[in-house]
Formats: sequence, structure tokens, C-alpha cells
Amino acid sequence: MKVPWRRYWELLAKHITPQKGRFVALSVLLLTSIGLQVANPQIMRYFVDAASSGREVHALALAALAFIGLAILQQAIGVGASYVGENVAWTATNALRAELARHCLTLDMGFHNDSSPGELIERIDGDVSELANFFSQLVIRIVGNVLLLLGILIALALEDWRLGLGYGIFATGALLLLNRVKDIAIAPQKAMRAANADLFGFIEERLAGTEDIRSCGAVEFCIRGLYRLQAVILKHWRQSSRMYWVINFVGGMMMMVAHALAFVGGFYLYRRGIITLGTAYLVLYYTNIIGRPIHELTQHVESLQTIGASTERLADLRHIAPQIVDGPGAEFPAGALSLELGDVSFSYVADEPVLAELSFRLEPGRVLGLLGRTGSGKTTIARLLFRLYDPTAGVVRLGDVDIRQAKARAVRERVALVTQDVQLFQATVRDNLTFFNHSIPDEHILAVLEDLELGDWFRSLPQGLDTKLEPGGQGLSAGEAQLLAFTRVFLRNPGLVILDEASSRLDRLTEQRIERAIDKLLQQRTAIIIAHRLGTVQRADDILILEKGRLMEQGERARLAADPDSRFYHLLQTGLEEVLA
Repeated sequence: MKVPWRRYWELLAKHITPQKGRFVALSVLLLTSIGLQVANPQIMRYFVDAASSGREVHALALAALAFIGLAILQQAIGVGASYVGENVAWTATNALRAELARHCLTLDMGFHNDSSPGELIERIDGDVSELANFFSQLVIRIVGNVLLLLGILIALALEDWRLGLGYGIFATGALLLLNRVKDIAIAPQKAMRAANADLFGFIEERLAGTEDIRSCGAVEFCIRGLYRLQAVILKHWRQSSRMYWVINFVGGMMMMVAHALAFVGGFYLYRRGIITLGTAYLVLYYTNIIGRPIHELTQHVESLQTIGASTERLADLRHIAPQIVDGPGAEFPAGALSLELGDVSFSYVADEPVLAELSFRLEPGRVLGLLGRTGSGKTTIARLLFRLYDPTAGVVRLGDVDIRQAKARAVRERVALVTQDVQLFQATVRDNLTFFNHSIPDEHILAVLEDLELGDWFRSLPQGLDTKLEPGGQGLSAGEAQLLAFTRVFLRNPGLVILDEASSRLDRLTEQRIERAIDKLLQQRTAIIIAHRLGTVQRADDILILEKGRLMEQGERARLAADPDSRFYHLLQTGLEEVLA
């Protein structure tokens, strides 16, 4: 397997192209630096010949000063080339990182269920960083060293055609041999990066579950898992190291041949009177310079292998197509939305249906109480309504519009979900409430906070809406976090709201505040309440009971509650908590 240069360019091309000016500056600095490296030894050759022929000290001093001055200038230009290269590389790769993150957010939930957060972090951050290092260091050095090698070969040929021919044959053979061995470490390096991704995923999951791991006494089990994953990394690292040893050995042998050629060739030509002592020194000096690009190529083969694996992984990620495709852009009507499921079937895994030929209709402004045991399909219905998944059969309509004909973003703007678990970010109160939508005016945010009885809480904040919340909402009570979730919904003003027993974990006083917020939220909106308790069910206009993904019963709540033959009547008599557990 070879380093996929075409794929590498495809990943970065559109992010490098806007930086044409800096790229031109980089090229000029690079060529100037190479020219000085080729020209400066010529001054030393003059110095040696002048000294051996007894020239005046004044001429020798001028040559020495010129050599030192050009060396300093060459170093300064080299630093400038490195700086510009780093700037171009990190600007391009940061844009690529943002592009990949945005791409991952457009992928469906099936992809995210199969990919751990640690694996995605390793790809988007770790692999992209490898691309940045490759461009800013290796591309500059590889291109620069190739040009430097050509310049030295031309300079040697101008001194004597035999020198040019001999070193031309050596350089060609060295590059061909290096090209033959440079790919041998790609496979173990790619395996090691995949093992690193597994390790990051393992650590992320265990850190998220620290409380449960400690309470269940599973710390030692996790440590053993950590050792096991690190052992896999060590195995692949050893395989890569053996390959690098072979590569380094080949590079060392090539350097020995280069120095032997310099000493033997220089001595022979000097004894024959074809070249001067200064020219013999020049040949040895150029040999050391030739050895440097070969040595650097050898030393950086590990990064060449890494970039091969990283480029393939990033290209594969970029080419994953989302299963949820935007529709042509059908628009939903304003206000409360009707909801209709027509013969909807769905399964996460083939031959394991979660919903089977489910059909029902909810009129605008009505509240549906959705009941069913765990695994009956209640959460799946919510996911279909947000179009996180598409049904395997049937149709979902909002406001009599097939949601597959609308933009996915438009669907998610008109549907809102409030659950028991509120996700808060380490960001300002404003950003947590608006989800970073700065078009919502502060006055509107403050009015909603007052309406939801959060005015006193807001006035206690040291910096108002600019106050930063702690990670995970630390410092907030469960009730405050829940009311902030309701605030988000009010700011969006959706046409359909889904409530997943949002007050079931709160004390009585806080629960009353939540209930008042729910009353306001449901005004002039359609709602689905996934209910677990009798108190919540009383708010519903209609009842729908699921069992194993099928519709068991549907109707008006009052009528079903008064019918002794209905399943809902039985649930009321028995208690939802016991029957639906």
C-alpha cells in the first residue's frame, strides 16, 4: 500500500486553494533557501583554494564573512518558510476539522450508534493533526530536499561530468531503494491507530460511567480492560518498530556508500589534477548535504506511514453518506401541527421489528398520552418524528406533509422534545437556552424566563445571560435544569411537543412549577406525552397504548377511562407504574 497522495490532496485542496498568496510566499522562501544552501559551499571552496595558493588575508576574511552572512540569511529564510508552512497547514486542517465535524453531525443515528465518541475524536482531531504535521513539516522538507538534491547534482555536474554522473546514479538508486521499503510499515501503523481509537472509546465510556463503575466494584475490571487494549497497541507498535529498523538500516547503508563515493572519487580526481583541493572539499560538503535529505526521509518514514493510514481513514469518513437525505423543501403550516403515522414499520436490526404497521392520527392542538412497556416503541416514535431515522415502510406526516419531503432542519425546528435528562453545555446561559442562535433577542429570553418562574434564579446570576454554566449543569437543581429545557422549547415555538415524563424525578413543590410550565407549553400546540404515572395521563385528550410495536388501543381518554372493557380502564385500576414497568 502506498501513501495516497491523491486522496491527501482531495482532503485539503479546497482549504489550501483560498491561501494562494501564502502558498506563493512559501514557494519563494523555499526556493531561496535551497539556492543559498547550494551557493554557500562555493564560497568555502574559494576559501580553501585561496588559502592553499597563498592569497592575501583580506580576501580570505571577505570570503569568511560572506559565508557566515549567507549562512545566517539562509537560516532566517528557512525559519520564515517553516512559519508560513505551519500557517498554511493549520489554517487548512482546522477548516478540514470543522468540515468533518459538520459532516458527522449530518450522519444518521445508526452511524453514531456504531461509532464511539472516542473513535470520532481520534479521527477528527488525531488524524487531522497528522495531516497538519505532514504538510507543515514533511511536505516542506520532502519538496525542499528533492529540489536541493537536484541543485547539488547540477552543481556537481558543472564541476565535472564524472561527479555529476556518479552522484546521479547514486541518488537515483537511493531514492528507488527508499521507495521500495517505505511502505512496509503502513499496515501495522494503520492497525495501531485503529487500536488507539479503540482505547480512546474505552476511556470515554468508562469516564462517563465512573459513578456506576465505582459503586459496582468494577474498577479492577476496567483497569484490566485498559491493559488489554494497551497490549494490542504495544503489539502493533513492535511490528511497526521492526519495519522502521529495516528502513533505518537501508538509510544508513546508503550514507556509507555516499561518503565512500566522495572520498574515493574526490581523491582520484584530485591526484589526477582534474579538480582542486577546494573542489574536493566541495564534493565532500555536498555529500553531507545529500545525506541530509536521505537521512530526513528515512527518519520521517514513520510519519509517511502514519499519514497513509490517517488519509485513508479520513477519506473513508468523508465518503460515508447519510441515510437521512433532505427532501425538496416542503413547508409545514404555521401553528399546531397534526400528526399522522400511516402503516409505519421500523427496525434497528433486520428481522427484528420495533414498530409494525402502526397507524394513527392526532389532530392539531390535541394532547396524546402514549403508553406502553419498555421496548414497546415509544422512544422509536419520537426518533421517527425528529427524522433521526426513516421508517422502513409507511409514512410519517406533520401538518399533512410527508416529513421526507421537507428539509431535516425544518422538521427539527417544528418538533421539540423535553426529557428527564437535560443536556447543558459549558457555555453561557444565553447559548444554552438558544443553542447558540444569536438571532433571538435577549428581551425575548428574559420574558420567557419570567413566564416560567425563573426570574429570581436569573437575577441571582453574577453576569446575567453571559454567566457561564458549569459542565453538566453543576450548581443547578434538577428543577432549574428542567425549566431551562422548557425555556428552550418556548424560544423555538414548535408546532409539536414531545414530553417524556419531564417531572417524574422532582420534589412536589418543584413538580408543581413544572406542571404550570407544561400547561403554558401545551397551549395552542400539539403534544405527545410519554406517560408513566396517572397524574400525567390526566392531561391527555387521547390515549394510545403500544405493545411490542403494535397499536393495542386508541381513543379519547374520557371515553376509554369510562369503558370497563378497555385496556386503559384496566391500567387506571391497576396503576400505570405496576403494569408498565
